[in-house]
Amino acid sequence: MIRKNLTALFRLGHTVATPGAVDLLDRTETDSAGLLRRHQCGDWGVVSSQDAASNSQAIVNGTRILSAYELGANRERLWIITEADRQATTLLLPAEY
Repeated sequence: MIRKNLTALFRLGHTVATPGAVDLLDRTETDSAGLLRRHQCGDWGVVSSQDAASNSQAIVNGTRILSAYELGANRERLWIITEADRQATTLLLPAEY
């Protein structure tokens, strides 16, 4: 789901990144702030339609939110997860989950 609205839909809380995520962002020269903005504004990236629907419900219900983005020429996947309590958002590789 891609939203043109740039209004934040939820709080990110404290933002952290795993070593693998930092490496991927560096190698692909990707702006983490831009990805976090997309995540926070409802652009969930390449998640399934079921996960996108779950994310939309999570905004209302206060449950976990997951976005997935493919970065670089090899389309390596990066996840962004905001915890249900909205105290933390983590950028990580799926293998680091």
